[in-house]
Parts: sequence; structure tokens; C-alpha cells
Amino acid sequence: MKKSHIIAILVIAAAIAILISASKDVTTYANFAQASQNADRVKLIGTLVKDRPVDYDPVKNPDFLSFWLRDEAGEIRQVELHAAKPQDFERSESIVLTGQMNGETFKASEMLLKCPSKYKDQEIYVREKKG
Repeated sequence: MKKSHIIAILVIAAAIAILISASKDVTTYANFAQASQNADRVKLIGTLVKDRPVDYDPVKNPDFLSFWLRDEAGEIRQVELHAAKPQDFERSESIVLTGQMNGETFKASEMLLKCPSKYKDQEIYVREKKG
């Protein structure tokens, strides 16, 4: 076999491996009711409930954030994320969370904020700290 054939086979094999690994992280969009019935990770879109408390104490635990979220169906639940609170968190227009329900609480592993900006929309991405 020619060297170019071997390289082409290796490139194709690498592309297939990348596609398979990317397909494992596919999550579906849901609301709290659907997430309660689904044991898999889901994506949840909602808004911060500003009249409920945001629990974040960087002195006590800088990697714990707890807040209340209203999903697109209007249901309000508590959310926990083990990461630092992003700047302008309270000003966010919408929040996209990846995670799963644990009882009555949504345990988020990732959070994406859609924040208002003077000139254009700005997104802030937060990922749970492992370990």
C-alpha cells in the first residue's frame, strides 16, 4: 500500500472518531417537568427569578452558586451550579443550563448567559469545576 493511502485511511478513521465523540454530548432541550421525567442530561432555557435569593458566598465556597430559575413553561425551581458566579449574572436576559434534575433541584454542569449589551448581545459561558 502506498503511503498516501495509509494517511488517507488514518484521516478518515480520525474523522469518524471525532464524529462519534461529538455525538455523545448531544442533549435535548426541556423544561423542568420534562427534565424530572428524564434521567439523561438536558438543556434548559429560562430566566433568573429576581425576587428570590441568589446564594453565593465566595469566602465560604467560591465554587457554589444556587439560584431560582423560571423555565419557558413558567415553572420555578432551584438550580445549583458548582462554579463561580459570573459577572453581571443578575443582569442576564436568559440562561441556558445543561444538567439534570435531582429531586426538586436542577443540578447544572454548564451555564450560558445571554446578557444585554449597549451595542450587541454578549454571551458568558460557565462550566462546572470538576474535582
